Amino acid sequence: MRMSRIILALAATVMVACTSQKEPAEQAVAKVDAALSEFRADAEKYSADQLQTVDASVKRLKDALANKNYRVVVSAAPSVTGEIEALKTSVAEAKMEAEATLAAAQSEWSDLSASVPPMVEKLQARVDELSKSRKYPKGMDKAAFEAAKSGFESLKTEWTEAGTEFASGQAANAVRKARNAKAKAEELFNTFEVTA
Repeated sequence: MRMSRIILALAATVMVACTSQKEPAEQAVAKVDAALSEFRADAEKYSADQLQTVDASVKRLKDALANKNYRVVVSAAPSVTGEIEALKTSVAEAKMEAEATLAAAQSEWSDLSASVPPMVEKLQARVDELSKSRKYPKGMDKAAFEAAKSGFESLKTEWTEAGTEFASGQAANAVRKARNAKAKAEELFNTFEVTA
């Protein structure tokens, strides 16, 4: 009889202990969820791999809560919170770097969009002139002229693509293409003997 009272008392103590940990466990999971939801969109964009790792930790925490392992939740929550803080720092750094890269690309784009179109116009005028006169620059025959003319058409296509990409928010790709277009234009200035 005395033993059964002791067992009942222990069972009651365990139940009270479990019940007393339920609320802190639920609060811990709610805090973790709220902290992560604050910057989830940026995390998906700037640090998707690290976000997956953190999501797995959060899922383990939620599973433990669902299984009423409140003590596990309470003891693991600080570690998960630390992972979320580390992710938040990584995301902030990646976002700053992306914004700096974008600002640099936009600045370079301004320079390129001021210099490439006039080069294209001069090249177009020279190609038109050479097509009519059929007097090619020294060392150039009709086949070489046609090849260079084809290169010029490719340059114009690349410049158009660069403009489209820049307009759609892909500044870094646009700048790469625009740089290539400018380099091709400079080459063609020499090939067609265009005076700057």
